[in-house]
Amino acid sequence: MATGIDRSRLKAIIGGSAGNLVEWYDWYAYSVLSIYFAPVFFPDGDVTAQLLNTAAIFAVGFLMRPIGAWIMGIYADRHGRKSGLALSVGLMCAGSLLIAVAPGYATIGVAAPLLLVLARMLQGLSVGGEYGASATYLSEMATRSARGFWSSFQYVTLIAGQLAALVTVLLLQLLLSDEALDSWGWRVPFVIGAILALVVYILRSRLAETESFKSQPHDRPVSNARNLWRDHPREFILVAMITAGGSMSFYAYTTYMQKFLVNTSGFDKQTATAVMTAALVLFMAMQPFWGMASDRVGRKPLLLLFGVVGMAVTVPIFSALATVTSPVLALILILVPLSLLGAYTSISALIKAELFPAHIRTLGVSLPYAIGNTLFGGTAEYAALWFKRIGAESGFYWYLTIVIGVALVGFILLPDTKHTSLIAED
Repeated sequence: MATGIDRSRLKAIIGGSAGNLVEWYDWYAYSVLSIYFAPVFFPDGDVTAQLLNTAAIFAVGFLMRPIGAWIMGIYADRHGRKSGLALSVGLMCAGSLLIAVAPGYATIGVAAPLLLVLARMLQGLSVGGEYGASATYLSEMATRSARGFWSSFQYVTLIAGQLAALVTVLLLQLLLSDEALDSWGWRVPFVIGAILALVVYILRSRLAETESFKSQPHDRPVSNARNLWRDHPREFILVAMITAGGSMSFYAYTTYMQKFLVNTSGFDKQTATAVMTAALVLFMAMQPFWGMASDRVGRKPLLLLFGVVGMAVTVPIFSALATVTSPVLALILILVPLSLLGAYTSISALIKAELFPAHIRTLGVSLPYAIGNTLFGGTAEYAALWFKRIGAESGFYWYLTIVIGVALVGFILLPDTKHTSLIAED
């Protein structure tokens, strides 16, 4: 299938995609490295510091991302997609740099965890705004005939950022002693992330603005949450519904799956890491192919495939993985739901962008996505571990099946946005 695109648009898409990679590299680096720097900021026995740690996780994971989606969505709708992208990666640069240089608790006391909280709040705002800004920019920059293909690179770079953070830490573990990592080595990935974010900030500030934004009249309606809900309540609810199933599946089959392989299947940590790294690489590689398929057959058939077959395989796949002993077989089993999920993730941002008019598109993509992602994606691991703790682990398999079913209802109610897209410009 042709994916022809002129040089200027290709540069713009690369700029938008590269920024997404850096954003998610910085975001995941915190999770991967927290085992090393937690004692620096939250010493044992200090109740105040421990409470601040809890507050930081809450504020970022369940508060700052929806707030970032709201603020950054409005900003990008009012001031331009390019401006929104630049601000998003600028906030991530500031957050990563602050983590990299923040003194520890032994130096400045309780101010140290406060600085970490501030840094994570900045990163939360950034990631919350990045999804809608990059989804809108990539969708508007791509040619009509190849929007599925080009927009699929949002998830390619999201997964690549996760893998880049993991690879960086693995290299540091090979090159540095445990003492060096605990002392100062954990700061290196954040320095790298801040430098990369600065480079992308400069790149994004020089990107071309999309025609969809430039062609809007000056007296266009204002982008805000009230107008979004007033004028597009059906689309708002549908985006939140499909995000619930898609995001929960993504976190269940990627982030949580590594823990599942260790705690339930019985693999050692190194084997589980190897299996999931291979799975993520293959999952990343399949995104553009699903995107191209959507350009050929439409968006809705792919969404229905994920919804219907995803519901059918969830309980059998998790049940089989619970007793599997072969790493190769585990990888094959995990690739079944991931392959189905790819039919959704490759076009998830695009279908949302195609539902909303230009004047409120970024907010329309960002805010309901952030709500669905926070309520279901962000709580997937907690729910899985809760079911395991009460001795009813299979309950999580059925819970995930039901939430995918909610998304399926949304898919059925959605139009095929390949044919009804509100992105008018080609």
